[in-house]
Amino acid sequence: MPRIVASLTDSKIKSSISLHKKCPDKPIKLSDGGGLYLLLDKKGGTYWRFDYVRPITKKRSTIGIGVYPSITLAEARKRREEFKELLAQNIDPSIERKLEEEKNRFANKNTFTAVATEFMKTESVAPATAKRNSFIYRYLFDALGNKPIHEITARHLLDVCQIYERQGHRETARRMRSKASQVLRYALVLGLCERNVALDIQGLLKPHKKSHHAAVTDPKYLGQLLRAIDDYKSRGSIIICYALKILPHVFVRPGELRHAKWADIDFEKRTWSYTPSKTENAIGTELVVPLSNQVLEIFKELHYLTNQNEYCFVNYQSKTNLISDSSLNKALKNLGFENGETTGHGFRATARTLLDEVLKYPIERIEQQMGHQVRDMHGRAYNRTKYLDERVLMMQAWSDYLDSLKEEALIS
Repeated sequence: MPRIVASLTDSKIKSSISLHKKCPDKPIKLSDGGGLYLLLDKKGGTYWRFDYVRPITKKRSTIGIGVYPSITLAEARKRREEFKELLAQNIDPSIERKLEEEKNRFANKNTFTAVATEFMKTESVAPATAKRNSFIYRYLFDALGNKPIHEITARHLLDVCQIYERQGHRETARRMRSKASQVLRYALVLGLCERNVALDIQGLLKPHKKSHHAAVTDPKYLGQLLRAIDDYKSRGSIIICYALKILPHVFVRPGELRHAKWADIDFEKRTWSYTPSKTENAIGTELVVPLSNQVLEIFKELHYLTNQNEYCFVNYQSKTNLISDSSLNKALKNLGFENGETTGHGFRATARTLLDEVLKYPIERIEQQMGHQVRDMHGRAYNRTKYLDERVLMMQAWSDYLDSLKEEALIS
């Protein structure tokens, strides 16, 4: 007949501890039955232990539970029952604990910030995109950074994104979900999480209302704008004045103009050749911009000022040595054109509209000159050097048309 062990009570434990302190010659075990006991050692320590038989080897073993009274009697009994459930499934509690500890160490190491930082090293994006992404990562790190990536839930990610959405930053919220999805997909491939929870909230964020860049499409108003640009005297860099004068004629993206290099300007062939940043990875072919007589003369003047620099539009007060992204828009605002009336990027829409509706040039040539992919009747994309002769004539006609608008603005 097995020996019946009387269950422990808190009063019995406290009484035994008090007596043991008076005579701590040898350790004492206070058994609660079922393998659970409280060990009172010679130094006054009080430790919960659980004795059991290993499922595979059938050898006796002991696993620690914690220190009394930090681990109460009730909590120790709960742990004992958990261990017994594992043993009933032939699972060794000691091995299970080591696996859990390893899992926790693994989780603490693979936080969202840690995984995202590794993912960022694999990204191949333009510098401007990388700069924009850095803000999105910062917002995600602030909210989710220290959280193990496998513990991030769809609910948590949605709550974070919706906070930005409620503040009116819809595009930021959308980008946060998108960037989180990329990081989670990367973690999924590496086996760091079981699923990409960002996919669960796709469509739950309000869509971003895309606004087109403000553009002048009224010829009379455009003439006034061009005359104001000619008369503009920058309070800062004179280089901005040159950029403002060239941009309406070539209608490239402002970022592409400010990154123009002298090595890409061919004064003899009267061309500027570069690879548009928007399609650099997808297409990789150069866009040739024919330089009209007017633009060629402006570039020649500018060459006297900055020809010793790699870039045409330099700003020696900037860390990047270039005029900034916002310089042109600020200059337009200084001319008296308020936000929403026109932007540097808006000259692309201006040219597209008036070249089509007024000068009646084929939309395919206009789109091709803007660096867009244009396909022929067979679905093949035009090479960017194709129909160059036609585009040379179109660009000269465009510059002449702009000059005529300035003349009309002067008369009126």
